[in-house]
Amino acid sequence: MYAKQKSIRRKLLTWLAAVAVGLPMAVVTAAAPAHAAGPDLLPVTVTNNTGRNEPVYLYVIGQDIRPGGRLGYVNQGGAFSPWPAGSLPPSPAPDVSIPGPGNGGSTTIHFPRFLSARVYFSIGERLKFFLTPDGLVQPAPWASGDPNHNILLDWSEFTYNDAGLWLNSSQVDQFAIPHAVSVTGGDGVTRRTGDVVGNGRQNIINAVRAQPGWANTVRTRSDGTVLRVLAPGKAADAGLFDRNYLDPYITSAWNAYTGRTLTVVPFQAQPNTRYFGRTSGNVMNFTDTSGRQVYSINKPSTGDVWGCSGALNAPNDQVQGPIARTICAALQRSTLGTVDTQPSYNAADFYRGSLTNHYSRIIHANMVDGKAYGFPFDDVGNFESLVHDGNPRSAAIVLSPFGAGGPSDPGGDTSALVSNWNNKCVDVPGGNFSDGVQLVAYGCNGGANQRWTFTGGTLRTQNNKCMDVAWGSRDNGAVIQIATCSGNPAQQFVLNGAGDLVNPQAGKCVDIKGWNGDDGAPLNLWECTGGANQKWRRG
Repeated sequence: MYAKQKSIRRKLLTWLAAVAVGLPMAVVTAAAPAHAAGPDLLPVTVTNNTGRNEPVYLYVIGQDIRPGGRLGYVNQGGAFSPWPAGSLPPSPAPDVSIPGPGNGGSTTIHFPRFLSARVYFSIGERLKFFLTPDGLVQPAPWASGDPNHNILLDWSEFTYNDAGLWLNSSQVDQFAIPHAVSVTGGDGVTRRTGDVVGNGRQNIINAVRAQPGWANTVRTRSDGTVLRVLAPGKAADAGLFDRNYLDPYITSAWNAYTGRTLTVVPFQAQPNTRYFGRTSGNVMNFTDTSGRQVYSINKPSTGDVWGCSGALNAPNDQVQGPIARTICAALQRSTLGTVDTQPSYNAADFYRGSLTNHYSRIIHANMVDGKAYGFPFDDVGNFESLVHDGNPRSAAIVLSPFGAGGPSDPGGDTSALVSNWNNKCVDVPGGNFSDGVQLVAYGCNGGANQRWTFTGGTLRTQNNKCMDVAWGSRDNGAVIQIATCSGNPAQQFVLNGAGDLVNPQAGKCVDIKGWNGDDGAPLNLWECTGGANQKWRRG
């Protein structure tokens, strides 16, 4: 599960942070196949759907990852150039911006093979970069003294080599310009993630502001533009958030394992690779299945958790790193101390504590597929907003609407959901709106128990109950039910142009079980087959 390519995003982030302070850099990439796949210059379309009319500027800035490769930048055609020498104090870098698309327009740029980089995009103003003798100083807009502090900016991250393309939308440091990323492979299949629900940007801003103690993490420019929502670690570094916020929860979770055992199964494909943790004082000691002690973790601070660093630093090995990142993800999601086998793959368990990463929780809840990079190891359990193709032909970055109009928001309309196969409607049987009632297909009658409101990526009844995959399951046969609306990914559904009603978290379809054409036929989750019993329309 945590193959090398799964951690490229984390390694790239670590490298970029190192360059920002002039430290040595190291980029570890996925093993390359015998023959290169994909074009030497990969076309990437950047589309501007923000609804804003200011100019957009693009930057492709990173490292040539071949032996001896240097730091540099890429022009629109994909040509890589190393940076000129810098100085102390830092000297301004040359302007390497690429003119971006106007509102509603698109611009094509190119990624050269053997590059690990960020694609920065700024709205309204060019970014300001500086050079030291050790390399480029990256923007740190959360810092009040940074020259980019008052610029609306964001970025995606990628690695492109002979093993393919990895491209992600990152919210590890901030949430500012929501954007989707996609890749189309040689097989013609397009993989896409990172879409916010309709009005998702404002939903996130409002929800973070409303969370007690978190309001100062939302940064607004003097003209009223919300520039960014800061991740809690960055906000704490800027003096805008409680540096010790998680300490009581960390202590409680740590102490839970003085009297019972934590089991860590870090590789989903290797269920017999297990480590067992018990706490002694402030140290959690881990043993393997032979009883040999293999690792110890000191109780981390709140800052260690936000950064997955310090006591939770995860080396690129097969024992300590996998344990540390699993523990960090569990603390971010507040499952450590309540779920004794980690990692948990059930999103319904996440963020249930009052002291948790509400920033990440809120962002995930407002993503169409529930996926985001809300913290450094959000890829534990495959909850990250990353696309990969080993044989890419093109890629895309789509800057999302700042207001309504997301891909899963048809305007808040209320209608029936009708089967294309037998013209029966999705029905709450008997009008029983209790949590856990399984939905069925039934002859359409116009009743309130057959009316669904499309809003924020959810399908809602008239009394604030949502269509829901029971227990957040991703398995074939999982029950489709109603439950109190909670914002978790089990309640996100997209009715796509092909008529599939998809739960993006599972990547599976709402299905009339067993092709049962009778009234009362139960609905379940099933792998999307293209069958008529999985085709729906609004009626």
